[in-house]
Amino acid sequence: MDSVITELTTCDCSLCVKRNAVMAKVPEQALSVLEGSELLTRYEWNTRRAKHYFCSRCGIYLFHRKRAAPDHFGVNAFCLDDFNPTSVPLRATEGANMSIEDPLANPAWPGPRDL
Repeated sequence: MDSVITELTTCDCSLCVKRNAVMAKVPEQALSVLEGSELLTRYEWNTRRAKHYFCSRCGIYLFHRKRAAPDHFGVNAFCLDDFNPTSVPLRATEGANMSIEDPLANPAWPGPRDL
């Protein structure tokens, strides 16, 4: 997955701030859950477009389907084995007042992507 990670992001929405998330944006075809999918717990809030996945045993945030780009996942960079989070730039993003649509989002995911 390293080759598709060009930057990491933080987000100022209430959920990301509380969990101190540092995320890698990856296309959906680049993410595969190889084992343990039966242990995932999903959390949805607000518009319910984003789907946040946590380990049901330990509670660690693993990844989420992005609301602004639903054909991508935000992956917890600290859950990636053999990935050095300092190897790519870190960029702050605005999630608390998100109103920007991703111009590169897959048209197969219709509908507004703002509040």
